[in-house]
Amino acid sequence: MDPVTSIVVDGQQMLAVISAVLWTSLRTGGLLMAAPLVGTRAVPNRVKVMLTLALSLAISVVAGPPPEVVGLDPVTVLLVAREIVIGVAMGFMLRLAFEAGALAGELIAQGTGLSFATLADPMRGVNAGVVGTWFYLAFSLLFLAMDGHLGLVELLAGSYRAVPLQGEWTDGMGLTASVPAFFALALRFGVQLALPVMLALLVVNLAFGVLSRASPALNPIQLGLPASLLIGLVLLAALMGELLPMAEQVFRQAFEAAASVAG
Repeated sequence: MDPVTSIVVDGQQMLAVISAVLWTSLRTGGLLMAAPLVGTRAVPNRVKVMLTLALSLAISVVAGPPPEVVGLDPVTVLLVAREIVIGVAMGFMLRLAFEAGALAGELIAQGTGLSFATLADPMRGVNAGVVGTWFYLAFSLLFLAMDGHLGLVELLAGSYRAVPLQGEWTDGMGLTASVPAFFALALRFGVQLALPVMLALLVVNLAFGVLSRASPALNPIQLGLPASLLIGLVLLAALMGELLPMAEQVFRQAFEAAASVAG
């Protein structure tokens, strides 16, 4: 093989690698854009792009050969949209697990009187309560401690084994069923996580309400808020001992729901 032919062959191989990485980056970028931790505003866009390209280069070997593009035709547009939708849907499933923990924190804050304590959450880009933000951070640490970031990469690689770049998305209707189902499950989990503390604080508030009606001269309302806050913090500390198995359960269900998107 002469040098000219060798250069041409090497150039074609390089273009094939670039094409595979770019096609793989569509689903990978959609996943990282919607995924927790990486997809938050706390991570700069340049870091997200670098992570997307690095993961795409590593996973392109299992993604299958990229589709042949002859131009900006409707088939190519649909393939691009399909890849982005699959990635965003999988990342959204994992994000819902974190939002379930934040919901539990907001419900607990309503009973303890800490709902007025808000701050700008740099990760979600919204004004959130202190307790809800604390739960979100706790879920983030547990996610990393349980190697959830490695599970994220495994989830992405498994989606390409189920639906390669040139494969057919035969279970596309599963997206419309799995997302609402896990959304309802995440809401139920958030309420169940906060329910023991909410019921205990409800009993405390009812007790002080009865005391205020039975003996108004004692003015028990002044003691109601400090007592609710103190009891709420004690119950919150007790809840932390049971947070790990609950978080592990919701993370496992989130990964299962995200894997069902690709079939």
